[in-house]
Amino acid sequence: MHIRIDEEITFRKLEILLAFMETGNLSRAAAQLDVSAVSVHRALHSLEAGVRCALFRHEGRNLHPTEAAHALAEVARSVLRTMSEGIRTTREVAGYSADRVRIGSLYSLTNRTVPALVMGMKLRKPDIQTELILGSNADLLTKLRDGAIDAALMGVPEGAVDVESEALFQDDIYFAAPVGSRYAAMAQVDLASCADERFVTLSEGFVTYSGFVDSFRVAGFTPNVVMKTGDIFSLMNLVSGGVGCTLLPGRVRTVMPDKVQFIPLQPRYLMRQTIALNFLRTRERDPNLLALLTVCRTAKAELG
Repeated sequence: MHIRIDEEITFRKLEILLAFMETGNLSRAAAQLDVSAVSVHRALHSLEAGVRCALFRHEGRNLHPTEAAHALAEVARSVLRTMSEGIRTTREVAGYSADRVRIGSLYSLTNRTVPALVMGMKLRKPDIQTELILGSNADLLTKLRDGAIDAALMGVPEGAVDVESEALFQDDIYFAAPVGSRYAAMAQVDLASCADERFVTLSEGFVTYSGFVDSFRVAGFTPNVVMKTGDIFSLMNLVSGGVGCTLLPGRVRTVMPDKVQFIPLQPRYLMRQTIALNFLRTRERDPNLLALLTVCRTAKAELG
């Protein structure tokens, strides 16, 4: 059976009823709720219209609750308590203001960026647990929209109008080759001269792969890609092992194997990544995300 509640009965009016029942006075109830006594009076009479029975007796200018009012107040306490708990549970399922924050990240950000932000969150909100999920830009964007993560540390997604981004730093792309290669003595690498070179790269979906493709589009040829991998650290090992050269963001230089050399690209091939904290616009008032945003803004100078 479909249950219909009169539209005159609202949660706010039930809150007003309880405030009046507890204080016994229109003015005190109004002060407790930060509204006018007239608003309290109207809400109580509106409830009477909604339940279709008298809730109060008039004695001069005073209202005295009937047994019906006491009965409704008892139900109102239960309803409001249940609804409050339901909203809290719903928000936790959605990750909103929960006791944990789930951060998605690119593999290449786990050396400096992720530790800095995790430690910042620990200091700002010590009771919040941080969970880390790694993936490509495409993976993280999907997880963000599916609610599997609360925020993503990755490149700014193009055309994602549902996503808010807080830029952390910009990163240039470099040519990466084994130490001792023919590129070692070059001040800058001209990609147009690398048509016969073997290359390794990340899989599609990574922001670094997008920069790789864009750079070779400028160079005017399709590179000979002999192997793709799903994380940037495996990619660096492939380069150090002599499997092929690649293009890598400057942020991984501090963790590069000794056998890999970074060489700047000629300016016309230069691609720059903007790394940001990304989250859904619908979550922009989440207290945990607001705290994470504050941490990011504080850490910008260190990460840039």
